[in-house]
Amino acid sequence: MKPPVKRISVRLNPDVRKVIPRFFNTGDERARALINRIMLLPDKQVSELLLQVLTEFRKRYNNIRVVFEKHFELVKHLLPDKERLTLPNDKKLLIGSYFTMEYSLEHAALFNPSIVEDPDQSGTAAGEKNVIVSFRATGEGHISSLVFKRAKLDKNSNIHFEPSGKYMSQGRITQQKRNNKKAFEELLSHSILPAEIRAGILSQLPDTFSYKEIESILKTALQQVQTGMAKNKIKYEILSMVNTGYEVHFLPESLLSERVIFPVTFTEKNGIEDARFMKFTAEDGSGTYMATYTAYDGSFILPHLIETKDFLHFKMSPLHGKAAINKNLALFPRKINGQYAMISRIDGVNNYIMFSDDLYLWETATLLQQPVYPWEFVQIGNAGSPIETERGWLVITHGVGPMRKYCLGASLFDLNDPSKELGRLKEPLLMPDEDEWHGYVPNVVYSCGTIIHQENLFIPYAVSDYATSFAAVPLNALLDAISNTGSSFLES
Repeated sequence: MKPPVKRISVRLNPDVRKVIPRFFNTGDERARALINRIMLLPDKQVSELLLQVLTEFRKRYNNIRVVFEKHFELVKHLLPDKERLTLPNDKKLLIGSYFTMEYSLEHAALFNPSIVEDPDQSGTAAGEKNVIVSFRATGEGHISSLVFKRAKLDKNSNIHFEPSGKYMSQGRITQQKRNNKKAFEELLSHSILPAEIRAGILSQLPDTFSYKEIESILKTALQQVQTGMAKNKIKYEILSMVNTGYEVHFLPESLLSERVIFPVTFTEKNGIEDARFMKFTAEDGSGTYMATYTAYDGSFILPHLIETKDFLHFKMSPLHGKAAINKNLALFPRKINGQYAMISRIDGVNNYIMFSDDLYLWETATLLQQPVYPWEFVQIGNAGSPIETERGWLVITHGVGPMRKYCLGASLFDLNDPSKELGRLKEPLLMPDEDEWHGYVPNVVYSCGTIIHQENLFIPYAVSDYATSFAAVPLNALLDAISNTGSSFLES
């Protein structure tokens, strides 16, 4: 018997007012011409124009002057040395404003949510829980970033969101450890890169180097590669060998809803996609919030991991190994039999399970689930990290059926040996309602993470890759429905 699902009458639509200032890159030739035009303006007109821009945009940003200063620094090399040294501050700021553009983070979509318990539970009454919900925000050019909201689940499993902040911030970016040239040379020797190109790259590298340095070297080193697709593929393969990790730091006084993790590296320049957050508990009992996500460069994808203790400081790391491929990786919230465990979909169709001694290295994968029922014939995948219950690991799945309709399902796996599937719902747990059919990608419900609250499984889910809604299902009823299938699904 299918468990009862209660849809919650809350829907979050994209907010076009959520903007960040980005560098407006016009290319050096156009930039020089633009700067020359600004340089010809008399000082009085410069001050008047700057005041006009500041008056119009200062209410949208905490300190728009800092943004203009930063963007001037990115183009100042185009000025002659003498003029650069004597330039009035107002003219610097005005030049910076011309190389600034607003980017609407959520213009296209706010979707693919995950949810975790907030580390701060202050202000909660009996039966309430503070939570953090993450979202994939998609804007112009279909670039995806990661945004957050704080909310409270009440005793009836309804959700109430805090008001959103108004000053979006990308935080301060810092680089992780530098790469070792000797180790990189060994990795590069196994690539299909022509020897002369490989030698050219290595000759320019210092003994230790950063991601930014290798990316800059590749711009010239790959010029002799004929086609754009081949060049991008080689660049992706090389950059996937190096540490593309970085950290993002936000100010403590910023609201969580004002923090955005926007693509930083080449491997994710077109998107930080589908973060699956959960709280990982180490063997000493300490907890760290982690999320796998898909880094997308416009052509290729690479799995990454986010780690944070407080949602103020985030560490982003690439995942390596033969099995760290494709989308849909979801980490178990603790080690199993002394190893990290992960669910993945390395072939795009089936669910796999992986074990590793190294959180960042995944070499082997074992088939875990194949499509069985018609609503999941196209593919089956996870809809977030497994949830530990007394009766087994609960995994909310997604299945794709006719007309590429995405539905959510549920499976149960053995606690001590999660490679053993104990049961699976025969029918979808949640499928698109009529008012959920339409969006950026029609006929889709999808989730990146759920949570247990008040004996219910609370499910945030995407509505046709456009908006986000919510549902709840009694946990025991769900587990009973899965358990009652037993192993019969294997015989279907």
